[in-house]
Amino acid sequence: MTYQLTAPLLDACVLGIVDHEDSYGYTLTQKMRQIVDISESTLYPVLRRLQKSGHLRTYDAPYQGRNRRYYAITDEGRELLKFYASEWEAYKGRIDELLSGTGSAAPDADGGDTDE
Repeated sequence: MTYQLTAPLLDACVLGIVDHEDSYGYTLTQKMRQIVDISESTLYPVLRRLQKSGHLRTYDAPYQGRNRRYYAITDEGRELLKFYASEWEAYKGRIDELLSGTGSAAPDADGGDTDE
């Protein structure tokens, strides 16, 4: 993909996935990879940061004789996700306007047109 994901956008994507269902690291990575190129080594620091900040919690559950660590969104995480979603909609709308040529352009420093 041409565009880079920033830390807040990565956080928002992870929170969005976990908001729908608790997930373990491998599943999260696979869901993210369907949309963006991301490695587990990139994702796990995001998960730790969100857990440390109280936006995710973890729990272990047995699976085929082994324990898996699952990530679940907290109430604080849902609030952050709502904030990120509203910020994303506003940002996306402004970028769409610029790309379609319908956005308002700021004049240059002397107030004149830059096309001359």
